[in-house]
Amino acid sequence: MDYSKQWFERLFKDNYPHMYRMAFSMVENADDAKDAVHQVFTQMWKGKPKVNDNSTRGYLLAATRNQCLHIMRQRQLKQQMEAEWQRDEEERRDEEREELLQQLQQVIDDNLTEQDRRVLQLHYNEEMTYAETATVLGISTAAVNKHITRSLAKIRKTLKIAK
Repeated sequence: MDYSKQWFERLFKDNYPHMYRMAFSMVENADDAKDAVHQVFTQMWKGKPKVNDNSTRGYLLAATRNQCLHIMRQRQLKQQMEAEWQRDEEERRDEEREELLQQLQQVIDDNLTEQDRRVLQLHYNEEMTYAETATVLGISTAAVNKHITRSLAKIRKTLKIAK
């Protein structure tokens, strides 16, 4: 097989369209298909394999198919790694959230009065309005506001959270 520049340019021009169509049908992405075909030609130019002139097209198509399979395996591996990273990231966030909730509960238990805790429970956990909370506890809405404001200030100060 003659590996002159002219012969290789002719080989490229004659076979690129067939190789590209096959690659695109496999990888379903124009850039990846172009990369696959160019990679085959690059490897062929560097390696200069001994291929019979009658089987050159078959060789190029088989090499393109193999390169596409490699791209698809790489793509699948990348997707698996991204999914695993995302699961790990979600687990880490869940653990951090759980730890923060435990810290918050500890601050509430250690630093707030029973009345403060009841007001927060009704307003935030039970999603009651100030008026509903006041009615249940038999206090004024101003008192509910005072308990919530004071409680949140204590929590922020203890956890060192800025407003």
